[in-house]
Amino acid sequence: MMSRSYTNLLDLASGNFPVMGQPREKKRLPRVMTVPGVISELDDDQANSVASDVPSSIIQDRIIIVANQLPVKAKRRPDNKGWSFSWDDDSLLLQLKDGLPEEMEVLYVGSLKVDVDPSEQDDVSQLLLDRFKCVPAFLPPDILTKFYHGFCKQHLWPLFHYMLPFSANHGGRFYRSLWEAYVAANKIFSQRVIEVINPEDDYVWIHDYHLMVLPTFLRRRFNRLRMGFFLHSPFPSSEIYRTLPVREEILKALLNSDLIGFHTFDYARHFLSCCSRMLGLEYQSKRGYIGVEYYGRTIGIKIMPVGIHMAQIESVLRLADKEWRVGELKQQFEGKTVLLGVDDMDVFKGVNLKLLAMEQMLKQHPKWQGRAVLVQIANPARGRGQDLEEIQAEITASCKRINETFGQPGYEPIVFIDRPVSLSERVAYYSVAECVVVTAVRDGMNLTPYEYIVCRQGVSESESSSESSGSKKSMLVVSEFIGCSPSLSGAIRVNPWNIETTAEAMNEAISMVDAEKQLRHEKHYRYVSSHDVAFWSRSFFQDMERTCKDHFRRRCWGIGLSFGFRVVALDPNFRKLSIDHIVSVYLRSKNRAILLDYDGTVMPQTSHNKTPSSEVISIINTLSSDIKNTVFVVSGRGRDSLAQWFSPCKKLGIAAEHGYFMRWSANDNWEVCGQNSEFGWKEIAEPVMKLYTEATDGSSIETKESALVWHHRDADPGFGSSQAKEMLDHLESVLANEPVTVKSGQFIVEVKPQGVSKGVVAEKIFTTMAESGRQADFVLCIGDDRSDEEMFEIISSAISSGVLSSNTSVFACTVGQKPSKAKYYLDDPAEVVNMLESLAEASDPEPFSDTRSEDSI
Repeated sequence: MMSRSYTNLLDLASGNFPVMGQPREKKRLPRVMTVPGVISELDDDQANSVASDVPSSIIQDRIIIVANQLPVKAKRRPDNKGWSFSWDDDSLLLQLKDGLPEEMEVLYVGSLKVDVDPSEQDDVSQLLLDRFKCVPAFLPPDILTKFYHGFCKQHLWPLFHYMLPFSANHGGRFYRSLWEAYVAANKIFSQRVIEVINPEDDYVWIHDYHLMVLPTFLRRRFNRLRMGFFLHSPFPSSEIYRTLPVREEILKALLNSDLIGFHTFDYARHFLSCCSRMLGLEYQSKRGYIGVEYYGRTIGIKIMPVGIHMAQIESVLRLADKEWRVGELKQQFEGKTVLLGVDDMDVFKGVNLKLLAMEQMLKQHPKWQGRAVLVQIANPARGRGQDLEEIQAEITASCKRINETFGQPGYEPIVFIDRPVSLSERVAYYSVAECVVVTAVRDGMNLTPYEYIVCRQGVSESESSSESSGSKKSMLVVSEFIGCSPSLSGAIRVNPWNIETTAEAMNEAISMVDAEKQLRHEKHYRYVSSHDVAFWSRSFFQDMERTCKDHFRRRCWGIGLSFGFRVVALDPNFRKLSIDHIVSVYLRSKNRAILLDYDGTVMPQTSHNKTPSSEVISIINTLSSDIKNTVFVVSGRGRDSLAQWFSPCKKLGIAAEHGYFMRWSANDNWEVCGQNSEFGWKEIAEPVMKLYTEATDGSSIETKESALVWHHRDADPGFGSSQAKEMLDHLESVLANEPVTVKSGQFIVEVKPQGVSKGVVAEKIFTTMAESGRQADFVLCIGDDRSDEEMFEIISSAISSGVLSSNTSVFACTVGQKPSKAKYYLDDPAEVVNMLESLAEASDPEPFSDTRSEDSI
């Protein structure tokens, strides 16, 4: 049954959710329970997170590999009673086991390629689990059709290959019912995983675009689950991806993984750009590893193209003469130069472009007429639709036209094989081909060139010694838009849309001298043989281990509903500030230091009117009027606006422009706390900032008395960030001999005098209080951004130096649940104001006197 939380989740994710079908109650698979608790705790599909702090009683590494289809073949028994199953040796999921640790148990979760009657599903499930360690996910027919042939093949697949749905017949329009079926299918996969998982011990590796929201379903149940995801298709540029109506739901779901893998840097770069533009997340590269910070978790980004299974290809090579006689092919194409194409029948494989290029080559280079043959193997289509029918018709027409134009008795320039071709037969064709041509307009990886290279390396082993040179050679013409292209530096790369240049590349490839072909082949073979599927899976798993190594050290909890769900991971000592606790400590203390940031702390960042409310003024006035308190607003804002806003608070201290200007009360003069009061550097920095402002639409300059700030929050995210980095380097260069600091922050680049920071302000306040005999026994410091972290950091050094006592009650508090040097947090400015109001109610304000006592500093 679908879980009770299922409808609510989908209602939140996609509006009113229609009933997609109710499969009958299935018998649960037996599972080993190693997490302390009861079975029902996991079998109930409510969104309660299971995260035990107690290690499992049985420690055995196991990985659960989840994909749309299981790596098994199924067929009905001859008597039509039951099923027989066997491993699918061509499945990548089966091959990747070679790269995993030998002692690691591998469990598979996925669907079958055949329809199994509901009455047989329990028996099939048990059989697959016992004999193959496979857990089948049975999708109801209505969900399966809308999930796979609908959302996956009609929407995601075209969009990820850069086909926009300009019309209902082109690319596939977005229909919410298809999205709901996609979510429903992912939910069913998650239920099958949950039935067999040991969350404290197991790794989960999810594969491909069919299951992109599965990480959210699993993360909702198991906060600390070690989980990776690998996308085998391209990931489109942000300009394409952001047309997807559920773009943020999918991005956030993927970010519930610990490691996200892509074939190429281009695909990873597009994903990171989407995270930046749509979610405001930035990535960092540290010691060669790329990571995205997301609510205290670092999601690793892995760039590693998949390889082929060397042992499988080599074993087939040794059998190729027996299963498909290479000699027959040599006899068929005797005296001919064979170019080979092996592609799925798909609109993105560019098969017709290849045929047109062959036609152009025969026209431009008549010497190849009667000599060059293009053998095109078309694997059966996986999808369906009008686009596919149109491309099939085009291919048929092109083959007929080219063969009629250039054909001769005993010679056809195009040999089109439109049927399933076994690996052994494919190997035979590789063995006789002088060149393989791949003209896909978009393809996630495409392993055809890799297979060809290995086959050409081993071809002499199956031949007699009649080949005089014994050298191995191969040539490749590959589209620059496929995932394997960057790895094949010796291939001739082409833009498949340019028919003329592709034709010239094909001519160049088959005309090249043997010595050059041999050098290119050797270079390719060294790469392909060392970067096989085992290398790929080993590398991905090692990175998953590294990324997840701190899972059980950090405190994790889930927040958010539907696909806004995410896990917050924070230091074990980081906790929410208890108002009752701080009030009780406040009442016992005698000398209190209270330091408050303004924007984002007592004033929401999103508020357009930045003037403090009467409630905030009243609370701060009450706090600052208590003779036991030293209260400061420490802000990056200018002193004039802060002095005007807080004019009713006569005893309030203000540190403006991050502490460059400072006063202890309304009756005191402003002190300049910077090391230098000369601002000649502004004449150097301002023209540079103006230059970048003119070139960056949406940017602006804020001129302060002591600083210059360049803002790019309203600029294009990518361009603004790039310009900020360039400006930072530029300003550091031209201001190298000036007494200033150049810093970048959140959507800003700031130039300010050296020695000015909120940390210096905090240190000065603590020191002044201690020197006047009023060492603080209570410190409350609240802020929300990077500049406030300097205040939190200085508190530890103040205790070490004796400025603050080791018995001082310290409440360093950040706003929002995020990594911080503070030990406490409050969720938002509203909670900060509520907490301050509670302290104000516990205060003992005294009338303000114009003459400040020595006690009040």
